[in-house]
Amino acid sequence: MGKNVLIIGASGDIGVAIASRLAEDGYQLLLHYNKNREMIDKFRNKINNDCVLTVIQADLRIETETKRLLTELVFPVDYIIFASGTAHFGLFQDTSEQIMDEMLALHVKAPWMITKHLLPSMIRQQFGKIVFITSIWGEQGASNEVIYSSVKGAQNSFVKALAKEVAPSGIAVNAVSPGFIETKMNNNLTNEEKKELYNEIPMNRAGKPSEVAGIVHFLLEDNSSYIQGEIINMTGGW
Repeated sequence: MGKNVLIIGASGDIGVAIASRLAEDGYQLLLHYNKNREMIDKFRNKINNDCVLTVIQADLRIETETKRLLTELVFPVDYIIFASGTAHFGLFQDTSEQIMDEMLALHVKAPWMITKHLLPSMIRQQFGKIVFITSIWGEQGASNEVIYSSVKGAQNSFVKALAKEVAPSGIAVNAVSPGFIETKMNNNLTNEEKKELYNEIPMNRAGKPSEVAGIVHFLLEDNSSYIQGEIINMTGGW
């Protein structure tokens, strides 16, 4: 395979699932994480460690950290996967300006900066793929998650607009928009609350990180080359 894939947010449940799926197919991985180094080390112990080119820690809520990450990307990058992010629960009117700034930086500005930095080399080689993991709330919106819904909606718009701009240069830009996926991000929900959610989902279950990884893997393959600027919903019919 031989393609280099930068995974932003590789230590999350979805990020690890994506890294594992790509490692199976011989992709070369550049892994970013913020806090969960233990998860990165556990992943490396389970797979052929030769497929991991580098591991970079950076808190993408902080602009200087994002810029440092870019200086540490010494390997060429063919594909970028944005799987990082965090939800924020609470009433909009109670949300502090600091939280607003951090959510914008993490989900919107950091991906802008990373993409802007790596696009020139992709354009020169007339090849590249960029995939975002967004959210059902980026389209539907969710009460008590207004900020999260807003930044995920911004990611969707970025994907659609950038895809049109870079398509003539042979670069594909798409997103996977999951619904309720069984990850640590949903640990704040009680079992009863989860059951109520399952009753709203026609498939009557949560999605799996491995299922998200399967769609990402497909988007990196040659037989998805005519898919451009799409937000692929993965919601179990929710």
